[in-house]
Amino acid sequence: MDARELRVTVDELLAAYVRCIDNDRLEEWPDFFTDPCLYQIMPRENAEQEWPIAMVYCDSRGMLRDRVVAHRKANIYAPHAYRHTVSSLTVTRHDDGTVRASANFVVYRTMLDAIEYGHTEVFSVGEYRDVIVMENGTAKFREKTVVVD
Repeated sequence: MDARELRVTVDELLAAYVRCIDNDRLEEWPDFFTDPCLYQIMPRENAEQEWPIAMVYCDSRGMLRDRVVAHRKANIYAPHAYRHTVSSLTVTRHDDGTVRASANFVVYRTMLDAIEYGHTEVFSVGEYRDVIVMENGTAKFREKTVVVD
């Protein structure tokens, strides 16, 4: 795959990933990852200081599925919807067959309850730091670190 094709592949992976979340198809979310994998959400300060302390840490698809089940059954919150914007994608191929990518993101949250219906706010801003591999001809995340500002 040449550099242009690689960039398109990564861009399409990111677009499908955020579309899955934005369309509330969370049960499909773990399928974007290899198994084992690393998914973590980390404050910017921890990432900059190289402190291995994440707010969310999952190292397998099973743990990702558990997050979805907890979200669906255990967490109680007002109904809302998310919408992602992803920009400034950079892609680097490495000799070991992995691809490293980074992109900025903004997540907006719109309230869907009767009291605040339609109220939209910036929910999170930060950077995706990804390690991507090809698995059976499909690009998948081996690692996804979500660094939140």
